[in-house]
Order: sequence, then C-alpha cells, then structure tokens
Amino acid sequence: MQYRSIIRILGLLVALFSVTMIPPALVSLIYQDGSGLPFILAFFLCVITGTAFWYPNRLHRSDLRAKEGFLIVVLFWTVLASFGALPFILLEQPQMSITDAFFESFSGLTTTGATVIEGIDYLPKAVQFYRQQLQWLGGMGIIVLAVAILPILGVGGMQLYRAETPGPVKDSKMTPRIADTAKQLWYIYLSLTTACTIAYYFAGMGWFDAICHAFSTIAIGGFSTYDASLGHFDSPVVNIVCVVFLWIAALNFSLHFAAATSRSLRGYWRDPEFKAFFAIQFTLITVCFLVLVGANYYDTAEAALDQAMVQAVSISTTAGFATTNFSEWPAYLPIMLIFASFIGGCAGSTGGGLKVIRVFLLFLQGKREVDRLIHPRAVYAVKLGDRSMPERVVEAVWGFFSAYAIVFVVIMIGLIATGLDDITAFTATAATLNNLGPGLGSVAGTYADVSDSGKWLLVLAMLFGRLEIFSLLVLFSPTFWRS
Repeated sequence: MQYRSIIRILGLLVALFSVTMIPPALVSLIYQDGSGLPFILAFFLCVITGTAFWYPNRLHRSDLRAKEGFLIVVLFWTVLASFGALPFILLEQPQMSITDAFFESFSGLTTTGATVIEGIDYLPKAVQFYRQQLQWLGGMGIIVLAVAILPILGVGGMQLYRAETPGPVKDSKMTPRIADTAKQLWYIYLSLTTACTIAYYFAGMGWFDAICHAFSTIAIGGFSTYDASLGHFDSPVVNIVCVVFLWIAALNFSLHFAAATSRSLRGYWRDPEFKAFFAIQFTLITVCFLVLVGANYYDTAEAALDQAMVQAVSISTTAGFATTNFSEWPAYLPIMLIFASFIGGCAGSTGGGLKVIRVFLLFLQGKREVDRLIHPRAVYAVKLGDRSMPERVVEAVWGFFSAYAIVFVVIMIGLIATGLDDITAFTATAATLNNLGPGLGSVAGTYADVSDSGKWLLVLAMLFGRLEIFSLLVLFSPTFWRS
C-alpha cells in the first residue's frame, strides 16, 4: 500500500478544501452577521493540516493501484467532511455538539440533506450559504466519482451501463484523460447551476436564495435556507423550476456530456435508462395526483397537481425538498414515496438510491426468470434496448442489491437498538442510505431528537449510500489490506 502517496494526495485535498471557507467568510462580511471568524479559523486549520500532510511526502509520486484508489475515494469523503465540520464546531450560532457538527457536515457533503438544525431561517447568512455550498461541492464530487473514477475501480454505476452515444466513459476507460473528463463535467455542472440560479431569480427568489437553492437543486441535496424549504416561497413557478432542474440533475451526466459535444439531443431519446426514469416519474406524479384529488386534500386540482409534482419528483430523485408535510398525506402515499427513493436517479447523476439502471436490470432479470419457468429450454438474454447485457453485469447488479439489503438491515436494527421506533428507524435508514434526507415519524422534520449513537450510524449510512456500497465495504475485507 502506497501510504505516503495517499497522505500526499489527502494533504493536497485538505489544503484545496480550505478555499471553500473563503466564500462564507465573504458572505459574513457582506451581510455583517458576525459569523466570519469560525470560517477564517477553519481556513487556517485546513491549510496548516493539509501542508503538514503534503510537505513531508511531496516527492512520493508512485503509480497508484486500484487498491489505493478505493482507499483514496473513501478518505476523500470522510476526511473532507470531517474538516467541513470545523465551522459548525467553532460557531456560536448555532451551538452544536461535535456529533451534530459532523452529522450536518457529512449530510451536506454527501448531499443527503438531513439536518439537526432547527430555526434555519434565523441562522447567519454565512452559515446558510456554507450548508448549501457543501452540498454543491459534494454533488460535483459525486459526478466526477461516478463518471470518471469508480468505473476504473470496477464498481461505478457507469460500469454497469454505458450510454450508446459518445461520452466521457467508453469501455471503462477515460477518454482521453480523467483530468479532461473532470474539467468537462465541471463546465456542465457550473452551467446548469448558473441556469438554475437565473431561473430561480426570475421565478421570484432574491439572488441569495436563488444561488443557495440552485446549489442544492443541481446537487440533488435538499438543504434550504428556510425551515419550510420551498414551501416558504409558496410559488408554483418556483416549484416548476425546481422540478425541471431536478430532472436534469437526476439524468446521467454522460448524456449531458454527449449532448454538449455532439450538439444533439438524440442521445437522450435512444437511452433506455432515460425512458425508464421518466416513466417512473410520470407514474408517481399521476398516482399522487389522483389520490390527492380523490381525497379532496387540496381545494383545487391545480393545487393538487402542483404539490403532487414537487413532492413526487423531489422524494423520488432523493432531493428531499418539500412544499408541504408529505408524511401527513392520505393513504399509502408517504410510504410509496419513501420506497420510490430506493430507485433514485440515473447512474452517473447527483441522485442517490439504487439508481434507475440497476432497478431496471433487476426487473428484466426477474422477467427472464419467469420466462425460463414457462419455457425451461429456451435461451433468454437480458436486453437493455437493443443490446444484450453480459452475465457479469447482471451478477454485479445482484451483488450490489444483496450488499445494499444487508447494510440496510444492519443499520436499521442498530437504530432500533438505540431506541427509535420501527417506522422512524426504517425511514431514517432509507433516507440516509438513499441520500434523501427527510423520513417519517420523528425524523420527518429534523434529526435533532436522534441519539448520538444513532446519528453516527446514520453518518455511516450516508457514506455507504454515497460511495455505492462496495467502495466502502471493500475496506472491511482482510484481503484488501494484504500487500
């Protein structure tokens, strides 16, 4: 294991991460909210620590193997999220315990959107901005990880399915280099964020709120600058902007890359995952709308459609924005939406969950097994569009699903052991493992009432969900640590 090379890279990452403390400090200066000092202190702590890691190991530049790649990917999130907790620890408002500070930081950087803070409306502007910025940076990290790095390690969502159109991933190799691909992804991500900001502004938000909500929308994070989330604005236009950009962010960024380079939208229509994603979205919206109208839950059909669309899209893409308390909706809708978050966004997107492509392949595999029972001697292939999927891909999907289920059960039982009721434990596990945010029961609003041990379990669930299970699970194998 090339430990000194790994430490050198981590040192550079931490030193680079220090730059993220400057924008909140500037926001504090602009709004004169008196919260800039913790961010300045965090900046210097990151610079000093990062330099201390990097300088003694600066000459160690040996080639890294896949084994070191796994460790760096895991440490990327754990180390940066740990340093991201520094401002929360140092802040006087809100006053947070170390556990709460780490929970909030990990939730932000993994784009989960679960929070322990109550009274978000009254937070200093710098703190509001920092929470949103954490999600935006985490979302970009996810895209680079999912599209550029994990396929090379053999566990990425893009390993399971590659777009037919030319994109940043082809035959599991980067074209032409990871750095070039990451740069192009940054351009797309920044362009979408800018477009979303402008759209929010013209929908009625102020510039500060527009920037902050664009950060969490494109990252599919769900943090807001208000306790009432998007419900604070009470605007159908704001809701439509949110839905449209959540759909865009939940799509495979390879398709965006291909559309930008070829200047053609045909790649979207030829993509089976794209079609499956929108079939699921429109089905969820329709079911929610019909149930709400049938129950006369809202005064008009237009209001019912507005609320059904926002909640269905937000929860199913694992954003977690809300315009109403969906946990109080009639019938089975709250549980249905929580289960929809298991599907999540497309592979290579900022969304969480199992990913649409994996669920689609599981469905196709189940259908094949039924056909085999009817015609035992027939030969059936799992086809995605016009292409037959290799058996190795199907096996990988089943392996991921089984690992996901085991991790889910273990964390949920652990939460019940900390004293949470069954519904709260189930939905809290789903909300953090799927990087969704809000759950049901006592975590429908905030996670402030969860015990410290429960919060650390949920932090672990956030990491498992964000790192595609296997990237973190592999570190628990004794074989991994053998040279």
